[in-house]
Amino acid sequence: MNIHEYQAKELLKQFGVPTPAGKAAFSAREAGEAAQEVPGPVWVVKAQIHAGGRGKGKFKEAEAGEKGGVRFAKTKDDVREIAEQMLGHTLVTKQTGPDGRVVNRLLIAEDCNIGRELYLSALVDRSSSRVAFIASQAGGMNIEEVAEETPEKIVTVTIDPATGFMPYHGRKIAFALGLEGKQQMAACFKLIAALYKMVLDKDVSLLEINPLVVTKSGELTCLDAKVSFDSNALYRHPDIIEMRDLDEEDPAEVEASKHDLSYVKLEGSIGCMVNGAGLAMATMDIIKLYGAEPANFLDVGGGASKEKVQAAFKIILSDPAVEGILVNIFGGIMRCDIIAEGVVAAAREMEIKVPLVVRLEGTNVELGKKILAESGLKITPADDLGDAAKKITEAVKAS
Repeated sequence: MNIHEYQAKELLKQFGVPTPAGKAAFSAREAGEAAQEVPGPVWVVKAQIHAGGRGKGKFKEAEAGEKGGVRFAKTKDDVREIAEQMLGHTLVTKQTGPDGRVVNRLLIAEDCNIGRELYLSALVDRSSSRVAFIASQAGGMNIEEVAEETPEKIVTVTIDPATGFMPYHGRKIAFALGLEGKQQMAACFKLIAALYKMVLDKDVSLLEINPLVVTKSGELTCLDAKVSFDSNALYRHPDIIEMRDLDEEDPAEVEASKHDLSYVKLEGSIGCMVNGAGLAMATMDIIKLYGAEPANFLDVGGGASKEKVQAAFKIILSDPAVEGILVNIFGGIMRCDIIAEGVVAAAREMEIKVPLVVRLEGTNVELGKKILAESGLKITPADDLGDAAKKITEAVKAS
């Protein structure tokens, strides 16, 4: 789960991490009121969407102006005017894709007297089973280019969970960032310790500060922040769940989460309903092997009910790009007859008009196949995964 920049900064402050003063605004009037509370004389008006590259982004609508999603205002009237231009308009960045995201929230922040821009992030490194800090002196908007063209400028420091944060971790990161003097070194130690605690306490999967700024007076402050959380751990953090912005998420993925379904929309035309993440990945691979593209990843889990299967069908068919559906179920905990009942019920209720291929194997498989065969519906059975992929791709091409 992702949160907005202003929410990330509020969370950082709870852990004692320095950030510029700022206030969220949901209307031009609130933006003007925020400018009354946030120190000036220059304010930064920042569009709040779940995507990076806002400063270099462009709005689709002409009335939003030609400048990007991060603008400077020299008067409080300018703050309101910029807010009116941004709110309700679509911002397109490298990370949003061509459709962009509608800006419904703004952050009104105080300007910062920037001396140097650095890059710092913390993430869960699955290869080492540790929290890894990534640091670079080449921070700012072009960090992607740095990673691609001069990766030697990026330093990674991992922290062993058995020892936790130690002073030498802080020193390595401080040196990697090119920090100097007791003041900056001490500030870096304190910063890394606080960020490490936040990652552990809040089940953070990614925390990115870009840029981390050294002001002209030599102080460290987090000018921008992106935070993502482990969705599987959200039950432990009701305060984080409250920060969720459903407007920033794919409607189908939101609906899937309500039914405890793992769903990710893709760019293909064959909808997939599978039980088990590994089997789902294999199903998508074999669809590609037969010359087609999967429209989604959808894992109904190991103990799906008839109602859950029906919900999965509705989500798959909500995608207008879907031209066929492949159901691939291995019944271990899952019973094939339950899946078959769900498939038949969904097909009848929704009057599925696209080709539907079903491959069942495992517990009660013969009963499941009997239910499908006696349904009177146009459901194509498959003997194995290869057979299923071949039949669905051929059916889609022929339709």
